Amino acid sequence: MKKHFFNGNNDSGKYGKTYSKLFRNFTGLTIVCSLIPLLLVGWGINIHYTKFAKSRMINSIQSRVEHHGEIIKLFLEEHSSKLKLLAFTQSKAYLREPAHLQHIFEMMNREHNVITDIGVIDENGRHIAYIGPYDLMDKNYFQTFWFAEAMEKGIYISDMFMGFRKEPHFIIAVTRCEEGQKWILRATVNTQAFRSLVENVKIGKTGEVYLINKDGIFQTSPRFSGNIMETAPFPTGPYHDDVTVNLFKGDNPDASFSNQIMAETWLPNPQWKLVVKQDYSEAFADVNHANFATLIFLHLSAISILIVAVFITKYMISVIKKRDIQAENLNQQLMQAGKLASIGELAAGVAHEINNPLAIILTERQILIDLFGVSKTDDAEFSEQFKASMDQIDVQALRCKTITHNLLRFSRRTQSMIETIDLNQFIQEVIELMEREAKTSGIKFIADLDTSLPPILSDPSQLQQVFLNLINNAIHAHKEKSYGTIRITTRIDETKKGVQITFADTGSGISQKNIEKIFDPFFTTKPVGQGTGLGLSICYTIIKQLGGDIAVKSKINEGTGFTLCLPFDLPAELKESMMAS
Repeated sequence: MKKHFFNGNNDSGKYGKTYSKLFRNFTGLTIVCSLIPLLLVGWGINIHYTKFAKSRMINSIQSRVEHHGEIIKLFLEEHSSKLKLLAFTQSKAYLREPAHLQHIFEMMNREHNVITDIGVIDENGRHIAYIGPYDLMDKNYFQTFWFAEAMEKGIYISDMFMGFRKEPHFIIAVTRCEEGQKWILRATVNTQAFRSLVENVKIGKTGEVYLINKDGIFQTSPRFSGNIMETAPFPTGPYHDDVTVNLFKGDNPDASFSNQIMAETWLPNPQWKLVVKQDYSEAFADVNHANFATLIFLHLSAISILIVAVFITKYMISVIKKRDIQAENLNQQLMQAGKLASIGELAAGVAHEINNPLAIILTERQILIDLFGVSKTDDAEFSEQFKASMDQIDVQALRCKTITHNLLRFSRRTQSMIETIDLNQFIQEVIELMEREAKTSGIKFIADLDTSLPPILSDPSQLQQVFLNLINNAIHAHKEKSYGTIRITTRIDETKKGVQITFADTGSGISQKNIEKIFDPFFTTKPVGQGTGLGLSICYTIIKQLGGDIAVKSKINEGTGFTLCLPFDLPAELKESMMAS
């Protein structure tokens, strides 16, 4: 039968214009029905996502600044409350003892080194007790701004100032009246510890966080725009209770806020404004990245649609061509099966013809032995060599007889029939048949057969085909190796009420991407001309028909194992169909 295959080069003739028109119509229809809706939906989703993501980002920044402001507020309130508790639970006489004040100082810094020093000051501004690293016992604070504020308000948190230390710091002071006399318990907050608390916000590479008072003086050092206790180059703005977030684009007249996002909130006591700034591009980097990824996805999708539109027709034609090729391969396989059947008949004839010369050789051997027995010779060495030669002739002749016997046995199994099979003996026959071919490749058979294995009811002809195919594949798997083993194991499978047979080789193995396809028809890893890809597919079909199952495990460069599970008895419907045929 003549085969005709269509390809892209054969579009000439009366069908050429039809395929060209179909190609143009299909491409245009695909663009109208797929590409334009995709772009419209993609752009709509992109715009909606951008607005939503920016809103979520602003809300996240607002919540983060509000939360951080609460942390700073709680920090100041906590240490103010601690000082107030100490001042109103301990007397001035108790606190002026250095050991007592030292103990209080250590307790306040037990977890974190937050307090730099602590002191007790009388109503005249003189130190009556002091614990800290500075020499301040002789200092008088009566003229300082914070002393008057503390005396008037009872509790006072100062702005950053230089003071007698000549370095930026701020204090928390609590005033108590005892026996008609006022005195102050004052603590200095560690500036570095306080800065670490304030700046503990994730703001990326371009962000900065700082505190500024109502007069525009930095209470902490900004990352880029100034230093502590310097006047800010921008207005502070009025006090407000809520958190505000402002976006400053490139057209902002104030260069210090150009292309930035700034969030701010005020602390109530003292009135400090917490400011968090970050470059607009960095703050919205994730949103911009998502937008860019969306655009890339849209363009890739559009290109993919165009590619599909262009090649879909060619793909369909290639499917037709593939089916024709598979049909041709199947025809070749059937022809090959016919050739193998002829070879089987020829092998049976050859084996039968060889048996006659073998019988003659054995008869002549016996005649030689008898003649040697009646002859008289005194040459002992000759007698010994003669007997050894006769024994070797007997061994080799019997070996040839066994081989021809197995050939005859296997060649006669051409019709499917149900028999009781001794699997161990059956496997030994297969091994004897294939052992010479395996030895030429340096491969050794290892038979690990369960002697308690009961006979099974099955089709020996089909089992022969499966076993020989698996062994041939195992031998071929050692093609790149000069040695190896094929282990054949039989075991009783009580769970499945049958037997388990394993063919495990030490060959090159099968990759994971191929192992799921090895039972597919026409799939083969052998070079072109060395296999049709039907062997394992036929094995799979035979085992399933016999009511069994087949599985495979493999590792590259370690080997492959095929496990067959066969029932003790054939399924009833299969038995009936085979007997009927």
